[in-house]
Amino acid sequence: MRVSDAGVDGPPADLAAALLDRRGVVTGWTRAAEELVGRPAAEVLGRSVLRLLAGPRPAAVGAMPDSGEVALLCSSGRTVTVRYRAERVRDRAQFLVLAVPADRAAETEQAESLSRALFSQERVGFVLRDTDLAVIRTNAAHGGSVGPVIPVGSRLADVMRTPDAETAEAALRKVLETGESCAAREQRVRSTQPPYGDWSLSVSAVRTEDPRGRPTGVAVLLTDATEHWQAARRRELRHRASAAIGGTLDIGRTAQEIVDTLVPDFADFAWVDLADAVPAGDEPPMTSAGGDPHLYRAAVRAASGPWPPELLQPGARLPHFPDAPVNRGLREGRIIVADRATAIRDLVDPALARLVVPDEGHSMAIAPLFARGLLLGVVAVWRADRPEPFDEADAALLTEVAAQSALGVDNARRYAREHRAAVTLQRRLLPHASSSTRVMETTGAYLPAAGGAEIGGDWFDAIELPSLRTALVVGDVTGHGLHAAATMGRLRTAVQTLAVLELPPDELLTHLDDLVTRLAGEADPVHRDTVTATCLVAVHDPVTRRCTMASAGHPPPLLAVPDGRARPVAVRPGPPLGVGGLPFETRTVDVPPGAVLALYTDGLLRRYGADIDGATRDLADRLTRLGREGGDLRSPAQALMAGAEGPPLRDDAALLLARTSALDADDIASWEFPAEPAAVASAREAAVGKLAEWGLQGSAFVTELLVSELVTNAVRYAGGPVGLRLIRDEVLFCEVTDPSNTQPRMRRARITDEGGRGLFLVAQLSRRWGSRYGQSGKTIWAEQELSA
Repeated sequence: MRVSDAGVDGPPADLAAALLDRRGVVTGWTRAAEELVGRPAAEVLGRSVLRLLAGPRPAAVGAMPDSGEVALLCSSGRTVTVRYRAERVRDRAQFLVLAVPADRAAETEQAESLSRALFSQERVGFVLRDTDLAVIRTNAAHGGSVGPVIPVGSRLADVMRTPDAETAEAALRKVLETGESCAAREQRVRSTQPPYGDWSLSVSAVRTEDPRGRPTGVAVLLTDATEHWQAARRRELRHRASAAIGGTLDIGRTAQEIVDTLVPDFADFAWVDLADAVPAGDEPPMTSAGGDPHLYRAAVRAASGPWPPELLQPGARLPHFPDAPVNRGLREGRIIVADRATAIRDLVDPALARLVVPDEGHSMAIAPLFARGLLLGVVAVWRADRPEPFDEADAALLTEVAAQSALGVDNARRYAREHRAAVTLQRRLLPHASSSTRVMETTGAYLPAAGGAEIGGDWFDAIELPSLRTALVVGDVTGHGLHAAATMGRLRTAVQTLAVLELPPDELLTHLDDLVTRLAGEADPVHRDTVTATCLVAVHDPVTRRCTMASAGHPPPLLAVPDGRARPVAVRPGPPLGVGGLPFETRTVDVPPGAVLALYTDGLLRRYGADIDGATRDLADRLTRLGREGGDLRSPAQALMAGAEGPPLRDDAALLLARTSALDADDIASWEFPAEPAAVASAREAAVGKLAEWGLQGSAFVTELLVSELVTNAVRYAGGPVGLRLIRDEVLFCEVTDPSNTQPRMRRARITDEGGRGLFLVAQLSRRWGSRYGQSGKTIWAEQELSA
């Protein structure tokens, strides 16, 4: 049925309609009316509508009200109560009567009441969308307190950013396709149309259906959870800052942790500027209000990708800024929040503004890094893609992060100062990295531990001994820090003292073991068990071309002979120093000229792998390859210290490389004499003759006196046989060997004494003199300058 004059298209399928004339005769009857009372149009048309009423009937249709409830008599004899409304059709003497069952009318009224309530809400958003998710009806078409403006006909991508729209559409599509509702789903909404904003909405959605159960769209209920979301986001940022910032004692890494924490969750751009003095561990100088703070850019982060090239780059020093309120506020410890226009105005110089103001940045916040009254630097953030400016809550959050960051930076600064002092102390305690003599070239290298670990007690030493011999030493004190470095210094001093006494390596380690035991006894009880060390001592003799070594719990040295492989020397290690209980054993090996000895600590082995045996083989293979390249030892030392590829370890490492040489046979002369007075004259004659052969007649007189006194003492007090050896180098060494173990002593003879002046004359005529013990007997040596 269509009643165009009434301005009404066919009524909905569940709404019964009829046309009546002035007398109440039915002239029109819809299918819904037939279904309502079970009477077809042929039975009703042309008859009074009053015949359909159940119960008492009014005398005329005009006596009935225009709307109300009546009971209708169905063809089955039952009655149905309907709610009706009559309207006069324009320009016609007819009435249109619309009716629905009374129970359905109550539901409709409730639905209309609910709809009016929902669409009139300001704090709750309600959106009806069709099957294409376009907006049919909403209370947010003109803006409100819940999210962005949502015009009728708009889609999700029209009002929010693409990532947010894609997430929201996927969730609503699922509701539309499956019929499963979603409740209180969190949805981030960043608007693309003014007024711009960033919201977190709680979204609940159900599918709408027609009377036949076919989907017609989704109904979406929105509540604003932005405050809770922002509070949770700030709590998360605080937690992440406390967990991430200051976890290391590296200043550069700490600065990077600060900007990584702030971007992208808090800002779109962030940087940290630190005072020039901070990386070195020094305190920043106090500056006046208009002074230059001397800052450099320590770390940067951009949410959109690489750091823009037009902004100040990492590592660059900040130019001098004008004495603006921003600078004064930072020096006073206040956070500064400003918009783009204010920031550019305070900077005065456009070129300066281009260095610190991002192209799209619209809101800025800068917080000082204050710790113990020192301005260590600043942390600055900008928002560009995020439309909302920084507010008071953001400023408070940045203040918290900056305060915590300042403590992390200050701890790293103070550690850098202490670490620098400790490393300086240790390096001062170590010898020069390289040395070279006629018979030996040495190069040492030391590598501190990585990853923020303290310095350790690793050391090396190359000690020149009389008669061109050299003592090679490497050791490792247990533990790290200044305590270990100080212990290392004491042990190195003791080794040098004992080496000058020309003790064999095993005896030297025995004395050193006693010293460590005493040091442990003097230490605090808490650290007493950690006062120990490992050590390896090797003494090389270029005359015999042999090397004697002993180990106190230390890794074995490597020996790389010319044109051959490097192999570990099978020296049996004794207990570490300070343990005691077992003797130390020596091992003597032949060392041909051009061979390379490598002495190292376990920290170097660990850079080649956790398996000590495998790491030793890898180190030996690498030494073999490097030894074939020739050249000085500095390059091989650096290459060996670099180790295998892998993360650095929290242990320091020391390395000592020594390349040996040999004296020419012509530079050595040796004789053996019986223990009789005539041997003195024979020794003098042999020595003078050899000096003449060498062209050293200018030194013959002094040498003759030295040989005479030393051989005389040997014949008189020690017995025979008596050995004499001359060694020519840049100086002349004179050695006399006898079978006695008695230590010679120089004494001051009285005027009336007839003897006792022999060693006094030796001391006066030579540059230095001394004695050493062998497996049997002793050797007294004297070193003298050569005369042209």
